[in-house]
Amino acid sequence: MDKNFIFESKKLKTKSYATVDQTGFPLITVTFTGQKSSNSSFKAYLKDLDDCYFAKQNLAIVFDASNAVIPGFSHQKLQAQWLKENTDLIKTYCKGTAYVIPNKTIQWVLKMILSMQKQPVPYKVFSTYKDAQIWAWNQLQAK
Repeated sequence: MDKNFIFESKKLKTKSYATVDQTGFPLITVTFTGQKSSNSSFKAYLKDLDDCYFAKQNLAIVFDASNAVIPGFSHQKLQAQWLKENTDLIKTYCKGTAYVIPNKTIQWVLKMILSMQKQPVPYKVFSTYKDAQIWAWNQLQAK
């Protein structure tokens, strides 16, 4: 038997549940990819949300849920818990959150999450990204 086996290491890559794009800071875009949430991908998404507040500067967020799939109830609870744990940080730096949700079922899921934990800043639901982006920029400009 050959003792010089070559083992190939392949890192398992979890498909992203959402991408958080800070390149347009202070306007941040969170795009749900259409992938079903797993525990690891949902926790990665929440960590990426945490990272948005690292600079401790004013920001606004557009959540583009155009392609979102309904997260499991345990992940909905995690989202509500994240909002609760970060309420002070969000209130201090986030000037508003816009949601692009053309799907009525996903709108209902948002209502469920916000019934578990109130959204701490102004928010509005839109059917187009452009309208959501304009509203978010206006929130940043408001005193």
